[in-house]
Amino acid sequence: MANAERGEVALEAGGRTVTLCLTLGALAEIESGLGAEGLEALGARLRRMRAADLALVLGALAKGGGEAVDPVALKVAPGEAARAVALAFERAFA
Repeated sequence: MANAERGEVALEAGGRTVTLCLTLGALAEIESGLGAEGLEALGARLRRMRAADLALVLGALAKGGGEAVDPVALKVAPGEAARAVALAFERAFA
């Protein structure tokens, strides 16, 4: 079960629940994977996210939540995934 106080988000994907969490390690992985230098550049990059970017971010957030998943194999609607990603960032910076 996701702990909102710790910034975790539960994402229902393909009949299972995946816990997402923006940790420092996940943030570093996302910055590196998207080629963003710093939080300001990352914010701009996330505003024009592609499907491959969403998969990369989901994978990093799942690792942060203690999950070992292949984000490409997750059966989740893109809009639902994007909302969960946005919520994980919102909770992390609240």
